[in-house]
Amino acid sequence: MVNQSEDGLLRIAEIPDHPNVSELVPEIASPPLNASQLRAACSSCNLRELCLPLQLSPSEMSTVEKLVAARRKVRRGDALYRSGDEFDSLYALRVGFLKSTVTSTDGREQVTGFHMAGELVGLDGISTQKHHCDAVALEDTEVCVIPYERLEHIASEVPVLQSHFHKVMSREIVREHGVMLLLGSMHAEERLAAFLLNLSQRFDARGYSRNEFVLRMTRAEIGSFLGLKLETVSRALSRFAHDGLIEVNQKHLRIVDSDGLRAIVSRQASC
Repeated sequence: MVNQSEDGLLRIAEIPDHPNVSELVPEIASPPLNASQLRAACSSCNLRELCLPLQLSPSEMSTVEKLVAARRKVRRGDALYRSGDEFDSLYALRVGFLKSTVTSTDGREQVTGFHMAGELVGLDGISTQKHHCDAVALEDTEVCVIPYERLEHIASEVPVLQSHFHKVMSREIVREHGVMLLLGSMHAEERLAAFLLNLSQRFDARGYSRNEFVLRMTRAEIGSFLGLKLETVSRALSRFAHDGLIEVNQKHLRIVDSDGLRAIVSRQASC
């Protein structure tokens, strides 16, 4: 669903889809964590408020820390999992950026989402025990591996975690509804403006600038997600820059006039 918040920002999928993530983990090739380090991983993680409930007591936090079985690194261009792979774990993004894609019967790739640090991926595999999309790293990425059976067991012991997990799944449904509305009723410039504002909000939720960030995805990948041609995305970005709404230099983007972008989206929202 697309909602307009109190600050006027049209939000698509309020899911808590990062600028330079290498600043968070300078050495992506660091050695694996041992068991004691893993147990302390959640409580010391600067993203815990994004992917864990806030109401956990110290004892509940100790239990929840047992969720993380390992950390896994995925190099840029490699897949965390592929469509058809057996499902056994969910993955919490600690560092990096992923895209999820599906492939049509004629071989065309469709981007269905972008995922950044603090988000949970792998939910597509729960129903059939197999993944139905590819999750590919857009940059060097690190995830926390959460075995699903372990999650179910611990969630039964920590009700607030179970409630939080249900909210995560509900937000995913809301995200899909928002994408449907975006693709079904917005024109090209409205879609792109809403996409940039959504990225801005998500970066801000992580304590980064909401006005200046790096686009980890290509123009073609943005187009695939928004149902637009590459040329249309490039043309719309140029139009926004010409109108003084943004400044863009290759993948570096700065939002100069967020109200102007909101006004573009509001044309659709007021219809």
